[in-house]
Amino acid sequence: MLQGVIRVGTYEWEVPIGTIPGMRVPGRFFLSESLEKILEPGAVQQLANVAAMPGIIKNSLAMPDIHWGYGFPIGGVAAFDLTEGVISPGGVGFDINCGVRLLTTPLLKKDIAGRKDLIDQLFNAVPTGVGSKSTLRVNAQALDGMMIKGARWAVDAGFGVSKDLERCEEKGTMKDANVQAVSSKAKQRGTPQGGTLGSGNHFLELQVVREIYDEGAARAFGLTKDQICCMIHCGSRGLGHQVCTDHLKVLETATKKYQIKISDRQLACAPISSPEGRSYFGAMAAAANYAWANRQLITDTTRKVLTKMYNINYEDMPLVYDVAHNVAKFEEHDVDGKRVKVCVHRKGATRAFGPYSHDIPQELTAIGQPVIIPGSMGTPSFVLVGTKTAMERTFGSTCHGAGRVMSRTQAKKRFSGREIASNLAKEGIIVRAPNESAIADEAPEVYKPSEEVVRVVHEVGLSHLVARLEPLGVIKG
Repeated sequence: MLQGVIRVGTYEWEVPIGTIPGMRVPGRFFLSESLEKILEPGAVQQLANVAAMPGIIKNSLAMPDIHWGYGFPIGGVAAFDLTEGVISPGGVGFDINCGVRLLTTPLLKKDIAGRKDLIDQLFNAVPTGVGSKSTLRVNAQALDGMMIKGARWAVDAGFGVSKDLERCEEKGTMKDANVQAVSSKAKQRGTPQGGTLGSGNHFLELQVVREIYDEGAARAFGLTKDQICCMIHCGSRGLGHQVCTDHLKVLETATKKYQIKISDRQLACAPISSPEGRSYFGAMAAAANYAWANRQLITDTTRKVLTKMYNINYEDMPLVYDVAHNVAKFEEHDVDGKRVKVCVHRKGATRAFGPYSHDIPQELTAIGQPVIIPGSMGTPSFVLVGTKTAMERTFGSTCHGAGRVMSRTQAKKRFSGREIASNLAKEGIIVRAPNESAIADEAPEVYKPSEEVVRVVHEVGLSHLVARLEPLGVIKG
């Protein structure tokens, strides 16, 4: 633990102003005692570094899945004043709008248990792995449509239904996307990758609803015990990575141009209203929209496979919700008793808007926003609901997953992909991946326990448990 950090609650810790020079606000993070034992000191240092950025409001925040990242810690949240604040790619990440969505189906566990043919069909239908390419032929006009209209582009093109858009954060489209701020190299990388899962921790999972904690919220979300659901976790692929790479170079220069003092060069930034800041935001929004279109295309493919194999109506596999993990957005929040517009960076964190918040589906307004927390391969995932507490304390934010405790390089040296797949098969979980190393570097042991992470946000009140889902079939990127 970084020297000077103090415990201020059962699951809450503070990094006081003065822990490092230049801090403008305290740092706050949420951990249980067991998660504290595997906390990286470097991640807390990054949290303090963020607290020294110009225009930051209230606190530099981190969720219980906090771990070391580029610039911001992963699990980090920070809101910035629109006049004095900055925007930073380090607060969003390279995989812009890496996010997760959940579909329900009318199937039960008995319908898919042991169905290797189903997992094979999905694996063959959804391109996976590093550099994977789509069978979809996307021209320059269609690519622009993906970047400008996001999930709506896909739905308008016949890859979904209009109700899908109501169940997406931002309705699947960020405004102010600027395709002119996206380089030709980024577009070139994105052209063949729409509708692909990618690599790393991305996955498509068939899951069974094992336990319901909140009957009312589960009913509103369309979840019932023993039901089969499909979870899709992926982002903006090479396009988003290139957008981040390109604009980091610009903002490194902007940091010097505007004489901004930062504690870490990875926090390169620019004033939100500056030409460089606006250009990055426009390109980031375009990449975020591409990611929503990407997940919508994979959703369409998944539904078509299930329709063919089980004769299910396409419309009988509705979207519970789609949330973004890596994004900066303009939102209105209560700050010191006033309603103000701020720029919220969420880097490995999930929006968790509470009941009667703006921007959640009308039919869920009295319940709150669905929050989807994926587990690691072979471990449970969870559905939660946003809360008033999150709105008051974390700018409507909660955790995003389990959080790594071991690098992919270490994992490949320590674990055998074949052995992991064999062990999961004994538990009734079928795994498919492009190669064995893709399984090894995502071994369950390289992540924090998802149960403990969600227990902390539930106990603190940043989101409340609704349902527990366990994997039956896993397709790894």
